[in-house]
Amino acid sequence: MSEFFQSEMVKEELREIERLQEKVFGNIFTFQSLPRDEQLEQVKNLEILLNKQNVFYTRLRLSDDPQAKEMKAHLQKQAQQLGFPPDVDLGNAFKNMFKMVEQLRNAIDVS
Repeated sequence: MSEFFQSEMVKEELREIERLQEKVFGNIFTFQSLPRDEQLEQVKNLEILLNKQNVFYTRLRLSDDPQAKEMKAHLQKQAQQLGFPPDVDLGNAFKNMFKMVEQLRNAIDVS
């Protein structure tokens, strides 16, 4: 395994990202029927998840490790499969996702 993925900090961040993904996506289909406070908690968890994913992606971008570069390329391909253009800057995509989360939070606050 590469040096990048041998780092305890990277391993812990990946575990935390996975835990948050399970938490967020576990309630995705019932989100609308959740009480307001639970909706806000889900939005908070989504925001934390996006922050962690953004930091992890930045680490991948800055790393010279071959496996980190490979994972970055894989993430770019996945983004394309989701409809993003081939030259999309995932850093900008994260900024847009943060805006969407803020809009979601505001919509919950209004209701």
